Amino acid sequence: MTQHPSPTPSGDRTLVRLDVDRAIATVTLDSPRNRNALSARLRSELSAALSEAMADDEVRGVVLTGTGPVFCAGADLKEVGAALEGRDVEPAPELPEIFEQIMGAPKPVIAVLNGAARAGGIGLVAAADIALAPKSATFAFTEVRIGVVPAIISVPVSARMHSRQLSRYFLTGELFDASAAARAGLVTQAVPDREMAHAVDAVLQGLRGSAPRALSRTKELLGELGAGALAAPDRRKEAFARMGELSAEFFGGEDAAEGRASFFEKRPPRWAQ
Repeated sequence: MTQHPSPTPSGDRTLVRLDVDRAIATVTLDSPRNRNALSARLRSELSAALSEAMADDEVRGVVLTGTGPVFCAGADLKEVGAALEGRDVEPAPELPEIFEQIMGAPKPVIAVLNGAARAGGIGLVAAADIALAPKSATFAFTEVRIGVVPAIISVPVSARMHSRQLSRYFLTGELFDASAAARAGLVTQAVPDREMAHAVDAVLQGLRGSAPRALSRTKELLGELGAGALAAPDRRKEAFARMGELSAEFFGGEDAAEGRASFFEKRPPRWAQ
Protein backbone atom coordinates (compact mmCIF):
# COMPACT_ATOMS: atom_id res chain seq x y z
CA MET A 1 0.00 0.00 0.00
CA THR A 2 1.33 3.42 -0.95
CA GLN A 3 0.58 6.40 1.27
CA HIS A 4 0.43 9.95 -0.08
CA PRO A 5 0.08 12.51 2.71
CA SER A 6 -1.81 15.58 1.52
CA PRO A 7 0.03 18.93 1.54
CA THR A 8 -0.44 20.79 4.80
CA PRO A 9 1.28 23.68 6.61
CA SER A 10 4.41 22.62 8.47
CA GLY A 11 3.60 21.17 11.87
CA ASP A 12 -0.14 20.87 11.20
CA ARG A 13 -1.86 17.52 11.33
CA THR A 14 -3.07 16.25 7.96
CA LEU A 15 -6.87 16.16 7.77
CA VAL A 16 -7.16 13.96 4.68
CA ARG A 17 -5.14 10.84 3.92
CA LEU A 18 -4.60 9.20 0.54
CA ASP A 19 -3.56 5.55 0.28
CA VAL A 20 -3.28 3.41 -2.86
CA ASP A 21 -3.52 -0.37 -2.82
CA ARG A 22 -4.09 -2.71 -5.75
CA ALA A 23 -5.50 -0.07 -8.10
CA ILE A 24 -7.83 1.46 -5.50
CA ALA A 25 -7.15 4.86 -3.93
CA THR A 26 -8.65 5.42 -0.49
CA VAL A 27 -9.28 9.03 0.50
CA THR A 28 -9.93 9.26 4.23
CA LEU A 29 -11.39 12.26 6.03
CA ASP A 30 -9.32 12.29 9.22
CA SER A 31 -10.59 15.15 11.39
CA PRO A 32 -12.60 13.30 14.06
CA ARG A 33 -12.22 16.12 16.60
CA ASN A 34 -14.87 18.10 14.70
CA ARG A 35 -16.64 15.11 13.14
CA ASN A 36 -14.89 15.54 9.80
CA ALA A 37 -16.60 18.90 9.24
CA LEU A 38 -15.94 20.51 5.87
CA SER A 39 -13.52 23.19 7.03
CA ALA A 40 -11.48 25.17 4.51
CA ARG A 41 -8.36 23.11 5.18
CA LEU A 42 -10.18 19.82 4.94
CA ARG A 43 -11.77 20.91 1.65
CA SER A 44 -8.35 21.92 0.29
CA GLU A 45 -6.79 18.62 1.26
CA LEU A 46 -9.79 16.65 0.00
CA SER A 47 -9.68 18.38 -3.37
CA ALA A 48 -5.93 17.79 -3.64
CA ALA A 49 -6.29 14.11 -2.75
CA LEU A 50 -9.07 13.60 -5.29
CA SER A 51 -7.00 15.31 -8.00
CA GLU A 52 -3.97 13.16 -7.20
CA ALA A 53 -6.01 9.95 -7.25
CA MET A 54 -7.67 10.82 -10.55
CA ALA A 55 -4.29 11.65 -12.13
CA ASP A 56 -2.74 8.32 -11.10
CA ASP A 57 -2.88 5.95 -14.09
CA GLU A 58 -2.66 2.96 -11.75
CA VAL A 59 -5.85 3.91 -9.91
CA ARG A 60 -9.03 2.20 -11.10
CA GLY A 61 -11.45 3.64 -8.52
CA VAL A 62 -11.56 5.81 -5.41
CA VAL A 63 -12.99 5.01 -1.99
CA LEU A 64 -14.10 8.00 0.09
CA THR A 65 -14.40 7.27 3.81
CA GLY A 66 -13.71 8.79 7.23
CA THR A 67 -12.32 8.12 10.68
CA GLY A 68 -14.17 8.25 13.98
CA PRO A 69 -17.90 7.70 14.60
CA VAL A 70 -19.04 10.27 11.98
CA PHE A 71 -18.47 10.19 8.23
CA CYS A 72 -18.98 13.94 7.80
CA ALA A 73 -20.99 16.46 9.83
CA GLY A 74 -21.31 19.00 7.01
CA ALA A 75 -20.21 22.63 7.11
CA ASP A 76 -17.82 23.93 9.75
CA LEU A 77 -20.22 26.36 11.44
CA LYS A 78 -17.45 28.15 13.32
CA GLU A 79 -15.76 29.01 10.05
CA VAL A 80 -19.05 30.08 8.51
CA GLY A 81 -19.65 32.46 11.41
CA ALA A 82 -16.12 33.82 11.19
CA ALA A 83 -16.45 34.52 7.47
CA LEU A 84 -19.77 36.32 7.95
CA GLU A 85 -18.14 38.51 10.62
CA GLY A 86 -15.44 39.51 8.15
CA ARG A 87 -12.65 37.50 9.76
CA ASP A 88 -10.07 35.85 7.53
CA VAL A 89 -10.74 32.27 6.47
CA GLU A 90 -8.12 30.54 4.37
CA PRO A 91 -9.07 30.23 0.69
CA ALA A 92 -10.23 26.77 -0.32
CA PRO A 93 -12.28 25.00 -2.97
CA GLU A 94 -15.99 25.39 -2.29
CA LEU A 95 -18.40 22.47 -2.19
CA PRO A 96 -19.63 22.83 -5.80
CA GLU A 97 -16.06 22.32 -7.01
CA ILE A 98 -15.59 19.24 -4.84
CA PHE A 99 -18.94 17.75 -5.80
CA GLU A 100 -18.05 18.32 -9.45
CA GLN A 101 -14.67 16.65 -8.92
CA ILE A 102 -16.53 13.55 -7.76
CA MET A 103 -19.52 13.62 -10.11
CA GLY A 104 -17.48 14.50 -13.19
CA ALA A 105 -14.46 12.35 -12.31
CA PRO A 106 -13.13 9.94 -14.94
CA LYS A 107 -13.05 7.13 -12.35
CA PRO A 108 -15.79 5.77 -10.10
CA VAL A 109 -15.98 7.03 -6.52
CA ILE A 110 -17.36 4.78 -3.80
CA ALA A 111 -18.50 6.37 -0.55
CA VAL A 112 -17.88 3.92 2.29
CA LEU A 113 -19.50 5.40 5.35
CA ASN A 114 -17.92 4.84 8.73
CA GLY A 115 -20.83 6.46 10.57
CA ALA A 116 -23.36 9.26 10.48
CA ALA A 117 -23.65 11.87 7.73
CA ARG A 118 -25.29 15.26 8.03
CA ALA A 119 -26.05 18.16 5.70
CA GLY A 120 -23.10 18.79 3.38
CA GLY A 121 -21.67 15.40 4.29
CA ILE A 122 -24.69 13.83 2.64
CA GLY A 123 -23.78 15.77 -0.48
CA LEU A 124 -20.53 13.80 -0.64
CA VAL A 125 -22.51 10.56 -0.32
CA ALA A 126 -24.88 11.57 -3.12
CA ALA A 127 -22.08 12.75 -5.41
CA ALA A 128 -20.40 9.34 -5.25
CA ASP A 129 -21.25 6.70 -7.85
CA ILE A 130 -21.81 3.98 -5.24
CA ALA A 131 -22.48 4.43 -1.52
CA LEU A 132 -22.32 1.74 1.14
CA ALA A 133 -23.50 2.52 4.67
CA PRO A 134 -23.54 0.43 7.83
CA LYS A 135 -27.05 -0.10 9.13
CA SER A 136 -26.09 1.80 12.29
CA ALA A 137 -25.41 5.00 10.30
CA THR A 138 -27.89 7.84 10.46
CA PHE A 139 -28.62 10.77 8.18
CA ALA A 140 -30.31 14.18 8.49
CA PHE A 141 -30.63 17.30 6.37
CA THR A 142 -30.31 19.62 9.35
CA GLU A 143 -30.24 22.86 7.34
CA VAL A 144 -33.84 23.94 7.97
CA ARG A 145 -33.34 23.45 11.71
CA ILE A 146 -30.53 26.00 11.79
CA GLY A 147 -32.29 28.48 9.53
CA VAL A 148 -30.73 27.75 6.16
CA VAL A 149 -31.65 25.89 2.96
CA PRO A 150 -30.02 22.66 1.66
CA ALA A 151 -29.33 24.49 -1.58
CA ILE A 152 -25.96 23.44 -2.94
CA ILE A 153 -26.28 19.81 -1.87
CA SER A 154 -29.67 19.65 -3.62
CA VAL A 155 -27.77 19.30 -6.91
CA PRO A 156 -26.23 15.88 -6.22
CA VAL A 157 -28.92 14.76 -3.76
CA SER A 158 -31.83 15.39 -6.14
CA ALA A 159 -30.11 13.12 -8.66
CA ARG A 160 -30.26 10.23 -6.18
CA MET A 161 -33.27 10.45 -3.90
CA HIS A 162 -36.86 9.71 -4.82
CA SER A 163 -38.89 12.91 -4.78
CA ARG A 164 -41.32 12.01 -1.98
CA GLN A 165 -38.57 11.07 0.46
CA LEU A 166 -36.49 14.04 -0.66
CA SER A 167 -39.35 16.39 0.19
CA ARG A 168 -39.94 14.81 3.56
CA TYR A 169 -36.35 14.80 4.75
CA PHE A 170 -35.45 18.21 3.32
CA LEU A 171 -38.51 19.85 4.90
CA THR A 172 -38.45 18.16 8.32
CA GLY A 173 -34.73 17.80 8.99
CA GLU A 174 -35.61 14.55 10.75
CA LEU A 175 -33.23 11.70 11.41
CA PHE A 176 -33.41 8.63 9.17
CA ASP A 177 -31.43 5.42 9.17
CA ALA A 178 -29.37 3.66 6.54
CA SER A 179 -32.19 1.32 5.53
CA ALA A 180 -34.45 4.33 4.89
CA ALA A 181 -31.59 5.98 2.98
CA ALA A 182 -31.31 2.91 0.75
CA ARG A 183 -35.06 2.84 0.09
CA ALA A 184 -34.91 6.55 -0.80
CA GLY A 185 -32.07 6.00 -3.27
CA LEU A 186 -29.50 8.00 -1.30
CA VAL A 187 -27.24 5.01 -0.62
CA THR A 188 -26.71 1.94 -2.74
CA GLN A 189 -26.85 -0.54 0.12
CA ALA A 190 -27.42 -0.56 3.88
CA VAL A 191 -25.11 -3.25 5.19
CA PRO A 192 -25.07 -5.00 8.59
CA ASP A 193 -22.14 -3.43 10.42
CA ARG A 194 -20.19 -6.68 10.74
CA GLU A 195 -20.51 -7.30 6.98
CA MET A 196 -19.22 -3.93 5.76
CA ALA A 197 -15.72 -5.20 4.93
CA HIS A 198 -17.18 -8.01 2.81
CA ALA A 199 -19.60 -5.67 1.00
CA VAL A 200 -16.85 -3.16 0.23
CA ASP A 201 -14.52 -5.91 -0.98
CA ALA A 202 -17.19 -7.19 -3.37
CA VAL A 203 -17.50 -3.76 -4.99
CA LEU A 204 -13.75 -3.21 -5.17
CA GLN A 205 -13.18 -6.62 -6.68
CA GLY A 206 -15.65 -5.64 -9.40
CA LEU A 207 -13.70 -2.47 -10.13
CA ARG A 208 -10.37 -4.28 -10.05
CA GLY A 209 -11.74 -6.78 -12.53
CA SER A 210 -12.92 -4.13 -14.99
CA ALA A 211 -10.99 -2.77 -17.95
CA PRO A 212 -9.83 0.76 -17.03
CA ARG A 213 -10.91 2.45 -20.27
CA ALA A 214 -14.28 0.68 -20.28
CA LEU A 215 -14.80 1.56 -16.62
CA SER A 216 -14.08 5.24 -17.25
CA ARG A 217 -16.32 5.38 -20.31
CA THR A 218 -19.12 3.61 -18.48
CA LYS A 219 -19.03 6.23 -15.74
CA GLU A 220 -19.15 8.92 -18.45
CA LEU A 221 -22.11 7.12 -20.00
CA LEU A 222 -23.99 7.16 -16.70
CA GLY A 223 -23.45 10.92 -16.55
CA GLU A 224 -24.81 11.30 -20.06
CA LEU A 225 -27.92 9.33 -19.17
CA GLY A 226 -28.54 11.65 -16.21
CA ALA A 227 -30.59 10.86 -13.13
CA GLY A 228 -32.15 14.30 -12.69
CA ALA A 229 -32.37 17.70 -14.35
CA LEU A 230 -30.07 19.44 -11.86
CA ALA A 231 -27.42 16.76 -12.25
CA ALA A 232 -27.27 16.80 -16.06
CA PRO A 233 -23.63 17.59 -16.99
CA ASP A 234 -24.55 20.60 -19.14
CA ARG A 235 -26.68 22.14 -16.40
CA ARG A 236 -24.63 21.48 -13.27
CA LYS A 237 -22.60 24.69 -13.50
CA GLU A 238 -25.77 26.76 -13.84
CA ALA A 239 -27.47 24.81 -11.07
CA PHE A 240 -24.53 25.17 -8.68
CA ALA A 241 -24.34 28.92 -9.37
CA ARG A 242 -28.05 29.35 -8.69
CA MET A 243 -27.92 27.23 -5.56
CA GLY A 244 -24.80 29.09 -4.39
CA GLU A 245 -26.72 32.38 -4.47
CA LEU A 246 -29.58 30.82 -2.52
CA SER A 247 -27.20 29.31 0.02
CA ALA A 248 -25.38 32.62 0.54
CA GLU A 249 -28.68 34.42 1.04
CA PHE A 250 -29.74 32.14 3.86
CA PHE A 251 -26.35 31.64 5.51
CA GLY A 252 -26.11 35.43 5.85
CA GLY A 253 -29.60 35.79 7.35
CA GLU A 254 -30.87 36.22 10.92
CA ASP A 255 -32.25 32.69 11.15
CA ALA A 256 -28.85 31.24 10.31
CA ALA A 257 -27.21 33.38 13.02
CA GLU A 258 -29.78 32.11 15.52
CA GLY A 259 -29.26 28.55 14.30
CA ARG A 260 -25.51 28.75 14.86
CA ALA A 261 -26.00 30.32 18.28
CA SER A 262 -28.42 27.60 19.37
CA PHE A 263 -26.02 24.94 18.10
CA PHE A 264 -23.07 26.23 20.11
CA GLU A 265 -25.17 27.11 23.19
CA LYS A 266 -26.76 23.64 23.10
CA ARG A 267 -30.32 24.97 23.22
CA PRO A 268 -33.30 24.80 20.87
CA PRO A 269 -33.49 27.61 18.31
CA ARG A 270 -36.19 30.18 18.91
CA TRP A 271 -38.48 28.65 16.27
CA ALA A 272 -38.42 25.18 17.84
CA GLN A 273 -41.84 24.06 19.08
